[in-house]
Amino acid sequence: MTTVGILGGGQLARMLALSGAPLGLRFLVMDTAADACAGQFAPMVVGDYRDEAALGEFVSKVDVATFDFENVPAESARWLAEREPVFPSPRALAIAQDRLAEKTLFRELGIPVPQFAVVDTRDQLEAALAAVGTPCILKTRRLGYDGKGQFRIKSPADTAAAWDALGAQAGTVGLILEGFVAFERELSVVAVRGRDGEFRTWPLTENWHVDGVLSASLAPARADDALAATAFAHARKLADALDYVGVFALELFCRDGELLANELAPRVHNSGHWTIEGAETSQFENHLRAVLGLPLGDTRMIGRACMLNWIGEMPGASAVLREPGGHWHDYGKTSRPGRKVGHATLRADSAEELAATLERVGIALGRDAQTAPVVAQLRGEPMPL
Repeated sequence: MTTVGILGGGQLARMLALSGAPLGLRFLVMDTAADACAGQFAPMVVGDYRDEAALGEFVSKVDVATFDFENVPAESARWLAEREPVFPSPRALAIAQDRLAEKTLFRELGIPVPQFAVVDTRDQLEAALAAVGTPCILKTRRLGYDGKGQFRIKSPADTAAAWDALGAQAGTVGLILEGFVAFERELSVVAVRGRDGEFRTWPLTENWHVDGVLSASLAPARADDALAATAFAHARKLADALDYVGVFALELFCRDGELLANELAPRVHNSGHWTIEGAETSQFENHLRAVLGLPLGDTRMIGRACMLNWIGEMPGASAVLREPGGHWHDYGKTSRPGRKVGHATLRADSAEELAATLERVGIALGRDAQTAPVVAQLRGEPMPL
C-alpha cells in the first residue's frame, strides 16, 4: 500500500487524506504543531521542518511526498527530494515563495503583471515609489499570505509609516513594491498537471476577499470564452515552464477586460474547495492522482457552486444542511480570530437556484453581507457596496 507524505498538517492536508482514502492510500503528515488538524485523520511526525532527524523519520516511511502550504522551507523539500520523489518540485516551491522570483517568471513568460520594483533599503523605497507611483503596496518578498506582510501606500506621505511597518524585514525576507491594481474582479485558475505532462483546469472561479482572506468563491465565473481561454493559457505556460506536477492556483486580477497575474499558489487551493462536491473529480483527488502518476480525473462541473469560508468561528450547520445542495466542512480547529476553521459549499443546477439558496443561507446565518456579492453576480445585478 502506498504511503503519501504531506509536509504541513492543516486543513488542506486533512482534505487530501480524506480524498485519498477511496484510492486505498495511506498518509503520514509532518507538522510543527502536535494538534495540527490533519492529525485527526493521519499519523503524524511532529518536528521542525529543518530538523533532519524529524525529516529522516518522515521520509523513511513514505513513498512520495507533497506539501499543503507554500511556506515549507524549500531546502527541506530539496533534502527530501534527494531521497524520495517530491511533487510539486522544490524549484516550483522556491519560486512561489519569493514574490520577486514569481513576478519575474510571469514577465518572462509574457503573463501580464502589475508594475513592481525591488526594495531593500529606504532609499530604494523612495526610488521605487518614483518609478511605480501611488497608490501601491509594499510587501515582504517571502512569508506573506492572506493579506499578511503588506502595507498599502496611498500617497508619498505614507512612505515613513510603510518603512516603519515593514522595513525591518528588508534585510531578512526582502521587500517588493507593487503597483495597486484597481481591479473589477478577482479570478483564479485551479489547474492540475500530471507526471506525463497532461494538463487540465477546472472552470474559472471568481473570488471575494475580506481583509485579505478569501470569503467566497463562485464557479463558474462570469467570463466569456476568450477571457477564460487567456487565463487557462497563462496557467498552462506556468505549469509547463516549471515542469509542474500536482494542483496549483493562479490568482488573477481582471481590469478592463485584461488579466494581470497576482500570485501562484503551488498546492491545492482555498478557491478550489468547491470542487469536492461541484466537480467530477476534486482538486484533492486529482492532486494525489498527479503526484502518484495516475491518470487525471475529469474536471467538469456538476451544476454551479459557491464556497463560503468560515473565518474565526463556525456558524451553525443547520441552515446549510437543510439545503438540497448544501455541504458542510468543519476542520476540527479551535476558534480564533482570523483563522480558517471550515467552509460550506452550496450547489445548484441554475444560477437563479443557487442565488436563492445563498440568500436563504445568508439570512439564516446572519451572514448576508458575505453572500450578497455572490447573489448579485449570479443575477447580473450591480454589486452591493
